[in-house]
Amino acid sequence: MHVPDGFINAPVSVAAGVAAAAAVAVSLRGARRELDERTAPLAGLVAAFIFAVQMLNFPVAAGTSGHLLGGALAAILVGPYTGVLCVSVVLLMQGILFADGGLTALGVNITVMGVVTVVTAHLVFRGLLRVLPAGRRSVTVAGFVAALLSVPAAAAAFTALYAVGGTTDVPLGKVLTAMVGVHVLIGIGEALITAATVGAVIAVRPDLVHGARGLTAPLKLRVDGVLVDAPAAAAPAAAAAAGSTKKVWVTGLVTALVLAGFVSFYASANPDGLEKVAADKGIDEKVEEHAAAGSPLADYGVKDVDDARLSGGLAGVIGVGVTVVAGTGIFWVVRRRRTDDLTATATPVA
Repeated sequence: MHVPDGFINAPVSVAAGVAAAAAVAVSLRGARRELDERTAPLAGLVAAFIFAVQMLNFPVAAGTSGHLLGGALAAILVGPYTGVLCVSVVLLMQGILFADGGLTALGVNITVMGVVTVVTAHLVFRGLLRVLPAGRRSVTVAGFVAALLSVPAAAAAFTALYAVGGTTDVPLGKVLTAMVGVHVLIGIGEALITAATVGAVIAVRPDLVHGARGLTAPLKLRVDGVLVDAPAAAAPAAAAAAGSTKKVWVTGLVTALVLAGFVSFYASANPDGLEKVAADKGIDEKVEEHAAAGSPLADYGVKDVDDARLSGGLAGVIGVGVTVVAGTGIFWVVRRRRTDDLTATATPVA
C-alpha cells in the first residue's frame, strides 16, 4: 500500500506530513516508557524483520498480490509507540533507498501504514485481551484479529485521504469498495504472518513480547518439596537469569536476511492491492516518477548486477542491514533518553 507521488495533491500531502510528524514526535516520547536495555535492540530487529517480510508479496486474487504492513506485529511485539517508529523507519528506508513509496507522499504512507494500522491493531488487541481468557493463546488469537482488521482500516484511511486530495476524478464509492475488498484478503495474510510470528516469539521468550506482559508466571522456589513465591529481592536476578536477548536477536536477524536475500526471489510479481485498484480505477493517471528512481537500489535491485536473483538478494540484504542499524540506533538513543530522565528524577535537588 505504498502510495506513490501524484496520487494525493500537495495540500493534503503536506497536512498528512504534519500529522505524521506529530505522531512520530508523540511516539518518540511514548517509546521511552516501552524501551529498556533488552527491548531497544529488539525494536531495531522488528523494523528489519518488517522490511524483509514486506518483500514477500503473496497472491490474494487473480492478478493481485499483497504484503505485510507490519503495524499490528510491531505494536504487539514492542508496543504501540515503538511500533509507529518501527514502521516509520521501514518506510523511510524504502522511500529513500529503494524508490518505494513517494517522498512527497511519505507523510501519507506513515499516517496510513504506520499510525492507522498500529492504533487500530492496538485498540482491537487490548479490547480482545479484556474478554478472552488470560493466556498465551489469547495473545496470539487477539493478534490475529487485530492484524486482520488493521489492513482494511488502512485501506479506508487511504480512501478518506483520496476523497479530500485525490488528483483524479474517480467515484469514491468504487474506490472504497475496491480498496477495502482487496485489503480484507490481504489482511488474512497479514493476520497469519502476525499470529505465527507472535506465537513463535511468545513460545520461547514471552517476557520479550510487549503484548504478553503480565502473563509470565511469578517466580517459584521449591522449599522442602513445596513451591512457594520467591522473595521480591529475587526478581531482578530472575529477570537476568531469563537469558540474554542475543540468541533471539541473532535468530531474528538471520531469518530476516534469509527472507529478504533468498525467499523474496520467489514472491509474487503481481501488483499489490493499491497498484491494482489504481490501475483498474484510473487513480494512477497523474502518478509521478519517484525522485529516487535513479538510486542504485531502486526497485529492490542492485544497479549493474545483471543476475536478477543476485541483484534482488543483495538489495534485500542491504535493506535489512541498513534498517536494523538505523532502527537500533534510533531506539538506543530513545532508551538512553529514558535512562537520563529516570536519573534526573531520582537525583535529589540540593
